[in-house]
Amino acid sequence: MPEVQVTCIRKSDPSRSHEHITHLGGQGWKWPVAQVVRSIESGDNTFYVIDPRTRKRSEVMVVKPEGKKPHLRTHADGTPNDNLLALPPCL
Repeated sequence: MPEVQVTCIRKSDPSRSHEHITHLGGQGWKWPVAQVVRSIESGDNTFYVIDPRTRKRSEVMVVKPEGKKPHLRTHADGTPNDNLLALPPCL
């Protein structure tokens, strides 16, 4: 299973207080969140983020709240964190 580093995100409206990630991207690619979710769930790819301060790797995982659309979250050392929201915008 290929491992893919996520280095940027796209938000629905960066100026709003509640941020909604619509796309993840990296070196030469940018996918909608739904495509990343399908890829993780099918076992086609593993996605991860490297924290620029600590250089620690955080795995991107699918979260499925009951009655809501699946979304993505990172886990580093078993602790949920917001590494995705800290990434710069995709160009």
